[in-house]
Amino acid sequence: HPKYHELKSKRTSFGWWLSLAGMLAYYGFILLVAFNKPLLAQKLGSGVTTVGMPLGVAVIVFTIIITWVYVRRANSEFDALTEQIVKGVVK
Repeated sequence: HPKYHELKSKRTSFGWWLSLAGMLAYYGFILLVAFNKPLLAQKLGSGVTTVGMPLGVAVIVFTIIITWVYVRRANSEFDALTEQIVKGVVK
């Protein structure tokens, strides 16, 4: 069914882009930990919080955001295509 190929193509492409974004965030943070510890160890203000803590939290929040983006698109565009496929096959 042509709509199935369209759905598969769009979903796969979008999934790869979001996976790449997530991997860049995670591996970028890990590379900072491995190669630039002094940057991550810098204190923010006069407290005990370092630069690494908000960056680590940002990676987690970024993951939640890209998951939300995928779910939002899946619930609108991908579900609509799936419904069209089912209607086309049932006929």
